[in-house]
Amino acid sequence: MELEWVPSACTLPTVEQPLRVAEFDDLFAKAVRVERPADGELAFAFPASPELAGAAATLAARETACCSFFTFTRTVSAEELTLAVSVAEPHIEVLTALAARVGS
Repeated sequence: MELEWVPSACTLPTVEQPLRVAEFDDLFAKAVRVERPADGELAFAFPASPELAGAAATLAARETACCSFFTFTRTVSAEELTLAVSVAEPHIEVLTALAARVGS
């Protein structure tokens, strides 16, 4: 798995990075809709479920711990869970790489 897009600001040990990418791939596979409202933003919509909400929250917290340039926002309604991901201008290429993984 090619991870050249992972920035040096990421403190996750290199050996663990492919595992984290696989966790995101698994979560993304459950999305019913993906939107890119701006260059520095991605939004994933999932069916509302406590399991998905918990998995998204846990993964977002773990990712923020090693890559503080990410901002994750969860919005939950009775019908849908939305996980929005945003980054500042210097890290747009990371978000672009994540967006490219959707459906891969």
